[in-house]
Amino acid sequence: MSTEERLPTLHPAKVLAIVNQKGGVGKTTTAINLAAGLALLGYPILLIDCDPQANTTGGLGFRRQREEEIQRLSIYDILLGPATILDATLATSIPKLTLVPGSKNLIGANIELVSQDRREYRLREAIEPIRSLYAFILLDCPPALDLLTLNALVAADGLLVPLQAEYFALEGISELINTLDRVAQAFNPELGLEGVLLTMYDDRTNLAQQVTQNLREFFGEKLLRTTIPRNIRLAEAPSHGLPVALYDPRSRGAEAYAELAREILERNRIAPPLPTQEITS
Repeated sequence: MSTEERLPTLHPAKVLAIVNQKGGVGKTTTAINLAAGLALLGYPILLIDCDPQANTTGGLGFRRQREEEIQRLSIYDILLGPATILDATLATSIPKLTLVPGSKNLIGANIELVSQDRREYRLREAIEPIRSLYAFILLDCPPALDLLTLNALVAADGLLVPLQAEYFALEGISELINTLDRVAQAFNPELGLEGVLLTMYDDRTNLAQQVTQNLREFFGEKLLRTTIPRNIRLAEAPSHGLPVALYDPRSRGAEAYAELAREILERNRIAPPLPTQEITS
């Protein structure tokens, strides 16, 4: 990362944890494509892959490493070793977007963290020195309420919850909100709900419309107006190691995530987007 790209922003980064204990709801897709959307609008963005599956890392073009290879630094080395976030950042195909990769070593991190001092605060303390370098720091969390997710919740200012418009999603969301409340009371009183994002959305179905109405009654303005449609380009893009905005910028998925990026900026009263940055391959 160049010195120019590390110039401080006017305000410390807003840290958003993208979280849902249910898998398959578009959490990693949202992490990659929201980060890309914000970066393409000209804002310096850090994306941290906190999931042992490391799908965010792969979705940005960094393949899984073999055992015999020299291992790149990852969020594991930050949580449990001497590495800093700036030691571990990787440049991506979007100049303003940097990544701290995930690692399969995170599988054992839940056990290793138990014996660590201030184990719930490891990620928060790692992020604090570099917050002024970014406009947003996004945390892609594993689909479980474990110590890795707890670290993300303690580090975050807000939660962004991707959710499918289906019946069982309504049951799971109450558990997540209860967890948010407990973490806020015990560790992070500033933690709040940034928003609920409907993903894989088809507004032609009665079920989707009914669930949307129920969520709007429950969450009010916290239900984001942007919805993410089912879109084949969103599913294809990770296999090419690209955000959908680079893979197919005119697709419905790319347009939806661009709109989500603008809505997040608006909700945080951040200045209108800068001109779109030049894309490098």
